[in-house]
Amino acid sequence: MQHVLQAGLSAGMSAVSGFHSNKPPPVPPDFDGMAAVLPQDIVPTGETRVTFKGKNSDAYASPISIGAWPWGDKATFHWSEDELPAVHEAWKVIVSSGVNFIDTAQAYGSGRSEEICGELYRASGLRRDQFFIQTKWYVVPDLENIIHPVDAPAKKLEKSLQRMGLEYVDCYLVHGHIHPQSIAKAAEGLAECVDKGLTKTVGVANYSAEDMVKMQEELQKYGIPLATNQCEYSILRRYPETSGLLQTCKERGIIFQSYSSLAQGRLSGKYNSQHEPPDTYRFSKYPMKYIEPTLKVLEDIGKKRGKSIAAVALNYNLSKGVLPVVGVRKPQQAEQNMEALGWRLSDDEIRAIDQFSYEGKKTVLWQQG
Repeated sequence: MQHVLQAGLSAGMSAVSGFHSNKPPPVPPDFDGMAAVLPQDIVPTGETRVTFKGKNSDAYASPISIGAWPWGDKATFHWSEDELPAVHEAWKVIVSSGVNFIDTAQAYGSGRSEEICGELYRASGLRRDQFFIQTKWYVVPDLENIIHPVDAPAKKLEKSLQRMGLEYVDCYLVHGHIHPQSIAKAAEGLAECVDKGLTKTVGVANYSAEDMVKMQEELQKYGIPLATNQCEYSILRRYPETSGLLQTCKERGIIFQSYSSLAQGRLSGKYNSQHEPPDTYRFSKYPMKYIEPTLKVLEDIGKKRGKSIAAVALNYNLSKGVLPVVGVRKPQQAEQNMEALGWRLSDDEIRAIDQFSYEGKKTVLWQQG
């Protein structure tokens, strides 16, 4: 699975790889970047909980999610099992901050990521109602999806639950719009997952506003809300904001999640023009020379605030009403990321960041939103 995903990214599934220019597209000069900003009195903390709407019961997640794509994934992140102790230590830091939300997928590490998630929950001794787990249906047109267009989501989720050692997940996402099923059939399959008690809530990822609304309408036929849409969004890819997708989510009560919230490390301060990210890090794949002015603004704000560059970048997403998903492999990364909680960028700081942000693009193969 992981190799199929990376092959797709290399073929042009990510925002700027392949047939796209490597120069970041700017945000339109007349776009109002402050329209999405939350009131200053809304300050997410580790104890804050976001409500994912469900049919039979809701689920409650922290305002930041830990992205588990690197765990077990050799194709993109060159995972080694020697890293597992550091991930366990990082999870201790995360739990101590109040954050309870991990995002994984059937494709990540070909299932190994889900196994590691189960290991972390068991090691931490958390009760099932104390953590929130989200995984994603592997939508690539394989035999199971083609032969069982309705039952495939449930069949695959049952295998995920076995890997995690759980009876249900809190949210189950359609990983992308490339499933061979129609949206109507996919919705029927998600409804089956809910009615079987395999998941509390459901959502989509990489969906355009139009397809997201279609899915929401199809799910309503089964009395099931569409809880969330997860797309790439960061200071380097504001397309979901400029295209109106973020506003549509807010109007329809759909949580908008951002993956690659730090642009696969490009917004963490880890890389520069002399030290580029690995070629496998396809999302927001711009040369660092274009990004260094952005990093300078984040660094200046971070110094003034006593926060890491990563924390400033994540707080930007939070300030726009976005739930950021961020990868963690080491305790130090966990500490820096958790610094994003408990404070808010000022409106002037957000305007300063907006001046050095980019719109990004969408792709036909993967990123519609």
